[in-house]
Amino acid sequence: MDPAQEAQNRETFRQAVTNTLERRLFYIPSFKIYRGVAGLYDYGPPGCAVKSNVLAFWRQHFVLEENMLEVDCPCVTPEVVLKASGHVDKFTDLMVKDEKTGTCYRADHLLKDFCKDKLERDPNLPADKAAEFRHVLAVLDDLSSEELGAKIKEYGITAPDTKNPLSAPYPFNLMFQTSIGPSGVSPGYMRPETAQGIFVNFKDLYYYNGNKLPFAAAQIGQAFRNEISPRQGLLRVREFTLAEIEHFVDPEDKSHPKFPDVANLEFLMFPREDQVAGRSARRINIGEAVAQGVVNNETLGYFIGRVYLFLTHLGIDKDRLRFRQHLANEMAHYAADCWDAEIECSYGWIECVGIADRSAYDLRAHTDKSGVPLVAHEKFPEPREVEKLIIVPVKKELGLAFKGNQKMVVEALEAMGEKEAMEMKETLESKGEATFNVCTLDKVVTINKNMVSISKEIKKEHQRVFTPSVIEPSFGIGRIIYCLYEHSFNTRPSRDGDEQMNFFSFPPLVAPIKCTVFPLVQNQQYEEVARQIARSLTVYGISYKIDITGTSIGKRYARTDELGVPFAITVDSASSVTIRERDSKQQIRVNVDEVASVIKEVTDGQSTWGDVLWKYPTHSS
Repeated sequence: MDPAQEAQNRETFRQAVTNTLERRLFYIPSFKIYRGVAGLYDYGPPGCAVKSNVLAFWRQHFVLEENMLEVDCPCVTPEVVLKASGHVDKFTDLMVKDEKTGTCYRADHLLKDFCKDKLERDPNLPADKAAEFRHVLAVLDDLSSEELGAKIKEYGITAPDTKNPLSAPYPFNLMFQTSIGPSGVSPGYMRPETAQGIFVNFKDLYYYNGNKLPFAAAQIGQAFRNEISPRQGLLRVREFTLAEIEHFVDPEDKSHPKFPDVANLEFLMFPREDQVAGRSARRINIGEAVAQGVVNNETLGYFIGRVYLFLTHLGIDKDRLRFRQHLANEMAHYAADCWDAEIECSYGWIECVGIADRSAYDLRAHTDKSGVPLVAHEKFPEPREVEKLIIVPVKKELGLAFKGNQKMVVEALEAMGEKEAMEMKETLESKGEATFNVCTLDKVVTINKNMVSISKEIKKEHQRVFTPSVIEPSFGIGRIIYCLYEHSFNTRPSRDGDEQMNFFSFPPLVAPIKCTVFPLVQNQQYEEVARQIARSLTVYGISYKIDITGTSIGKRYARTDELGVPFAITVDSASSVTIRERDSKQQIRVNVDEVASVIKEVTDGQSTWGDVLWKYPTHSS
């Protein structure tokens, strides 16, 4: 199929899914009667139920299974916290403006759309130009502000709505700013992620856990990003739900006792070297990936395996799910390794879960800014003699030489590694001075031997004090749910074959309503039996919908199939009823007093539909 036709098919499919979701109130644009606000959506009744079911399963699969410590922190965060984490200075996207109307756009999105459009819709595109556009798409995340601006100019890209010229790209911080209290002197932000609330509470959580590592803390909550030009529906929004885990571990021991539970799983992985070589994702055994060093350590591998199980249990198609390793240019300087769980939908491959080994960066950053040591302790059975590097900057001499830059030079000297420090000591002793690169000043300075003292001492230590590493799985719940909607969306011909009927094939685990109850005809006796069944479903905690309208049974089935309801109970006698399964449309006959327990058994996952199919007589309608 040619690219243009493929793009058209994706668009048609997406439109069908979106129309169904909005018509059945899974979600709708927020403030619709006031013409809405881009990037903000309301979840309607079935959407709320799906989200609630996904989060309940997330808690069961991660928080309960790993005995995690769950916290709930405020959305409003003081500036000092986000300054320490780097968000105030670095949480930016590059923006361009329509020079006449002032409308803003994300620079990388405009360039991406231009290249994709040319590749998909221009049949006369020369091979060298096609290769160039593919290369631009591959390195898009790595382009500097100047390079992005140059490409936009070279390709003659203009404002999409007005075709007016665009400004040069410039950074825009994505956090919503606010002020805490009426005076305006205490600036704050709406949090862009939930992780910082866990990091700043590390000391208390470590104590709560009996001063033992490893342990994990988890949080589900709202996060906010002031997206420049939100699009792609639920995939890029300004307020969204995150579920994040921070698993704290000894940096010298990243093994995981439960790794054997996932070691034999095999799924699509896309390691860095395969991406660079232009190969496709391939099925890899996670145990082998860890053993060969493709995945940095067992704990990271364990969470990749657990994320795979979580997503596939929800109903994500395992053939359209891959784990992509970050390229060297995408990795934060402090990260040891990072993988994204990407799900394929009509918008392409979408990052839905990030699983990163963030080393000790976050706890160190908050320790430095707050002055409170966020550290762990390992007590030795016997005291140990340890050779310690001692670096003592002579602040008076450094102050005379470097004046206002003294603090940065002192910090850089204190942060030296052992190899660098011992080389400096040798140079100072032989030559009296040494050159030294101060990263924060971005220049090389000359240090004299009277400015710093470097030595090694033998000390007796009773314990090891260290900053834990953190492995962070971070879940974009809205993105996962949207991909689940697409993966579950199906059509089939109506009974008389004259139209296509939509239905969502949600697993019972996430279905918004587990079953419907229909009296076959409007009849007082059948309606009483329907209410009796409804009462027993309530006792079992099963969500249901009761429909006693006189509409034809076929139309009632079609209405609830479109909501993804897995089971329909039809009351057609006083003693027994039929249960119909949504995907196969097969029916079984069950006694009235057994109905609720059968539904409970199947929706809880204790049995499958196949199990109950041979237990009970089938019914042909």
